[in-house]
Amino acid sequence: MCGIVGYIGTQQAAPLLLEGLSRLEHRGYDSAGVAVVGPTGVRVAKRAGRVRDLQEELPKRFAGKAGIGHTRWATHGPATDANAHPHTDGKGDVAVVHNGIIDNANALRADLADAGVDLVSDTDTEVLAHLIALSDADTLEGKVSETLQRIDGTYGLAVLHADFPDRIVVARNGSPLIIGVGEKEMHVASDLAALVRYTTTVAHLEDGEIATITATGFTTYRADLTHAPRTATEVDVDPASYDVHGSDFMLREMLDQPAAAERVLRGRLDERFGTAHLGGLNMDARETRAIRRVKILGCGSAYYVGQMGASLIEELARIPADAEAASEFRYRDPVIEPDTLYVAVSQSGETIDTLLAVQEVRRKGGRVVGLVNVVGSAIAREVDGGIYLHAGPEVAVASTKALTTMFLGFALLALQLGRVRDLSIADGKRMVAGLQALPGQVADVLALSEELVEVAEQLAAAESLFFVGRVRGFPVAREGAQKFKEITYRHAEAYQTSELKHGPLALISPKVPTVAVVPHDELTDRNVAALHEISARGGPLVVVTHPDVDLGGITCRRVDVPRSERELDPILLTLPLQLLAFHAATHLGLDVDKPRNLAKSVTVE
Repeated sequence: MCGIVGYIGTQQAAPLLLEGLSRLEHRGYDSAGVAVVGPTGVRVAKRAGRVRDLQEELPKRFAGKAGIGHTRWATHGPATDANAHPHTDGKGDVAVVHNGIIDNANALRADLADAGVDLVSDTDTEVLAHLIALSDADTLEGKVSETLQRIDGTYGLAVLHADFPDRIVVARNGSPLIIGVGEKEMHVASDLAALVRYTTTVAHLEDGEIATITATGFTTYRADLTHAPRTATEVDVDPASYDVHGSDFMLREMLDQPAAAERVLRGRLDERFGTAHLGGLNMDARETRAIRRVKILGCGSAYYVGQMGASLIEELARIPADAEAASEFRYRDPVIEPDTLYVAVSQSGETIDTLLAVQEVRRKGGRVVGLVNVVGSAIAREVDGGIYLHAGPEVAVASTKALTTMFLGFALLALQLGRVRDLSIADGKRMVAGLQALPGQVADVLALSEELVEVAEQLAAAESLFFVGRVRGFPVAREGAQKFKEITYRHAEAYQTSELKHGPLALISPKVPTVAVVPHDELTDRNVAALHEISARGGPLVVVTHPDVDLGGITCRRVDVPRSERELDPILLTLPLQLLAFHAATHLGLDVDKPRNLAKSVTVE
């Protein structure tokens, strides 16, 4: 993986491919390449490094009106020119770009080597190019279909062939591909960001499908090449949302959080009855009352905000709820209960681990709903219902505004579940008022940004940090550690504050700072006592807390955030941790939008 673009039409393909690849840089990558098919056959240019490096070295005469491009995030083999995509058959007849992992690549490589094929890369993708070239099928679609019958694994791929210069053939199984429809030209990409400058009329390829793309249209097939008609639709997106306008995406997305919060809440709060209206769940009151447990599935930040959501559901709806890493869920052969509501959380809606967990639940007859930010994404199409997040495009790898809207989505879900059960109308109205006030409080916290620069610079000097919190504060600490390690490359580890004395306290020293989450709640005194233990051992402290919390004279850097309703406090306590990570990474001179080794949309296991 990580990013695919393709073009066929009346224009020269290479400049459009490079533009598309530059719009996919946020997904994370270590090399880039393009291929075009023209009068002299298939030509390829690729190299390790950034898209701009590829652009500078691209031959001046790189002509062709059909082409494919790729930004690679290493899975098989290091970031080298040889391992960069596109991969070819060695003769210049076939070029392939591929997201995903071919599970039986080693066996296929061995078969090809025995047949005398000279493999020049370490990748799994190269076998696709050779197998397509060796196929006896009469059509490019037939060659691709025949090859895919030998493949075990996941793929989103695009293929050029010198003998079929009028088409690009693409295929999908577990890795997203979107076809863009233009005027006498067609596009393909793994992410909408690469298409929106040219078209907002798109069709999503489904798993197990193949498509032929020509300058005048597209045709979709099932794996056996029987027709599977698909209609393109308009997507509601502003292309300007993907332009930087002189600032970091992460910074811009953090500052968009008050507006994003308003968008996700708009039209969903009922002041009269103290409840929320989530018609997209596709559940009536009787079905809602029948729920006996909620299981939340997500990865990374989505998993941590899922833990916050589980707490909200238990407190407001009094339904047992927990969150689990989607990447582990299906491998333990989970018991799927008919009275459990499963909730899949993903910003992109394409996270492969979460998608496979959804499919496991559905295969066993469970009901699953989604919290996703991308309309038409794989998870959005797979689930029984859902809550659209309205965060707008999120480009930076480290999630900020999508995480905030995920939390609010869970708050709405918990409120609706609670009000059809035993949550009083008074508590419902209390929650509605708290949610209505949140966008303004989010803005108040973000206004602390400049005050946190010096604190962040001090944290950036440490090689290792602890983030600690209890109960509602623990998933906040986990998310804070995640953000810090993602974009500063510092070791950051989260613990329950109560667990410090069971091992981690041995590591506390003047060189190991601790960022503590201390809300005003029933555990404040115990949290403050733990801070005294850290301080007594010389550990530097940054405490994210509420203005009315008495820290007992502890020497620390204090960050006060406004109080909300106790159930909603976690999201306001999370925001300073985003700012600390951002300012620390900026101080270190790092690329906050594209942290090394990471991708925005993880489409391989």
